[in-house]
Amino acid sequence: MASTFVLLNILVLLSSLLTCSANLSFNFYAGSCPLAEVLVRNTVRSASSSDPTIPGKLLRLLFHDCFVQGCDASVLIQGNTTERSDPGNASLGGFSVIERAKNAIEVFCPATVSCADIVALAARDAVEAAGGPVVEIPTGRRDGKVSVADDVRPNIIDTDFSLDKMIDAFSSKGLSIQDLVVLSGAHTIGASHCNAFNGRFKQDSKGNLELIDASLDNSYAETLMKQCASSSSLTVSNDPETSSMFDNQYYRNLEARKGLFQTDSALMEDDRTRKLVEDLASDEESFSQRWRESFVKLSMVGVKVGEDGEIRRSCSSVN
Repeated sequence: MASTFVLLNILVLLSSLLTCSANLSFNFYAGSCPLAEVLVRNTVRSASSSDPTIPGKLLRLLFHDCFVQGCDASVLIQGNTTERSDPGNASLGGFSVIERAKNAIEVFCPATVSCADIVALAARDAVEAAGGPVVEIPTGRRDGKVSVADDVRPNIIDTDFSLDKMIDAFSSKGLSIQDLVVLSGAHTIGASHCNAFNGRFKQDSKGNLELIDASLDNSYAETLMKQCASSSSLTVSNDPETSSMFDNQYYRNLEARKGLFQTDSALMEDDRTRKLVEDLASDEESFSQRWRESFVKLSMVGVKVGEDGEIRRSCSSVN
């Protein structure tokens, strides 16, 4: 009975979202390219089996795409002044997986499936490949024709943002505080460079790191300082416990003061978000259900449909 109620809630949510983006629909390619979603899923599974860092990279790629120009694959466009060239996107990965999926689809259905849909589907399938929930998302997005580096920094979340700044950023994309907490659960997979959280430490006169952020567990901080001692360009797992599994361990880490970023710790430090963190930490099924809802909302941020976009022949350049 409970699962039926949850499904009804998701369907009501999707109905309201689809009303705002009338050209998107489930099984959008059923007639024009019925193998599209299968080809993306198989490409993601193959890439993830040979490189376990791929799911985290694909999921992060979607976030950085959707938060700038909307979910329109503008982050994929190459060029000296495009989003992809901005230093804020320098550590993004997964581009080759998107290109492989696009190339496979073009063999069967030329000029039919957008790169924007492939990015969204690949992120969806990356979560499933890492053991996370299966999510149905609508398709029919068009590819953006504009990609500007200067648009990146004002829109992406920095790892030292306060909760208020995160709430404002998410709200500007039509996402709620609940979406913020739930989508932060993406940090249950993936890895980050040491320089993304080095503001939580300071260097002494001998070059040794010292913890200055009291919201971080001391023993975890010691581990991070040892891992990052030799270079700030090294990477560490976002989730120190189950780094390759998409689960609710992230929230249990927050309860133990083991959030990697200041933005993670902020969720546990504030009354507006702490209760939901605790709920998600104690109930993995609740996290899965909420993830499905929030992920669909993320994948529909600022989508372009109809004449507002195009179907790129190559994901890395406009037609």
